[in-house]
Amino acid sequence: MIGLSDPSRQFQSLQDELLRDFEAFIGGGAYIMGERVASLETRFAEKIGTLEAIGVANGTDALIVTLDALGIGEGDEVITTPFTFFATAEAISRRGATPVFVDVDPVTYNIDPARIEDAITPKTRAIMPVHLFGLPADMDSIGSLARKNGLLVIEDACQAFGAQLRGRPVGSFGHAACFSFFPTKNLGTMGDGGMISTSDPELAATIRRLRHHGSPKKYYHDTIGYNSRLDELHAMILLAAMNHIDEWNERRRALADRYRAALGELSDLDLPTEPEGARGVYHLYCIGSDDRASLLSALRQAGVQTGVYYPCPLHLQQAYRGLGYRPGDLPVAERLSERLFAVPLHPFLSDSEQDHIVSVFLKHRRSI
Repeated sequence: MIGLSDPSRQFQSLQDELLRDFEAFIGGGAYIMGERVASLETRFAEKIGTLEAIGVANGTDALIVTLDALGIGEGDEVITTPFTFFATAEAISRRGATPVFVDVDPVTYNIDPARIEDAITPKTRAIMPVHLFGLPADMDSIGSLARKNGLLVIEDACQAFGAQLRGRPVGSFGHAACFSFFPTKNLGTMGDGGMISTSDPELAATIRRLRHHGSPKKYYHDTIGYNSRLDELHAMILLAAMNHIDEWNERRRALADRYRAALGELSDLDLPTEPEGARGVYHLYCIGSDDRASLLSALRQAGVQTGVYYPCPLHLQQAYRGLGYRPGDLPVAERLSERLFAVPLHPFLSDSEQDHIVSVFLKHRRSI
């Protein structure tokens, strides 16, 4: 089976470096919040172009802690997309705030800025765009709306490390941004991990306290916080991966170009596109088709793993029935949930494996 992603190949490519580092790691005796975490935070901030980066336990915690640090909670509303992983909205709800879902752009699949202003109410505190599948959201329009209405912007960049908009890295546009190091992410570790980036020193200091039980120094607690710390072991793995992330992301882009060249003539398929100035990193390569079920079956029979992202938009999830959304309220997201599916794309996918995947599409096309 050709995997949708293959983190094992990615980590195996780092094996010699990691084994060497692991010996020093074992003997060092510092396993939580040590020099490696500090080094990763510095390097991450430099890469993103922010003043600060703060490691946390996972991407979901990154969202929750950021919302908390910005004072968002009970009675507040946060505008976000209905077409993303559940954690985006879940974090808002965990803070006692209400997610307000705005439909997405049918081409980029990201939140549609043209629809945001109508969703703003006196309770709105923030906009949380998602750089879905590694493609930057329209941060120029979102930033302009936020400034006009006095709103905070929190980037959910969990799928988009290395993506750029007009040469500027995602994660540097909002008041803060949140990243995930889940193993299948472009920059991932062998477990969970997350990072928050910001150029606001005061916000960064608050986040640092919150991630460690609200404590500015040992056994002194200024507020109620969290136990959300990035382990030294994961920092070690991520530091090694950062030596290769640009190369890996370029390989993803090259594979996306190959898919586009091979499948672009199939008019019944919607392939990912990049708006002018956007440089995606293709965390997932999602294709749209009205014949999704048949294609998924053909790919599976040919030994190709696929995934449906996302089969149920957030506004129609059981957990959010109480918000009152109904089928038809956000038609673009609902239509995408019926048509989109991902095919394998990762830095260690070979050309021959990709050619096999393409051949399944071409054979399927000839059969109908």
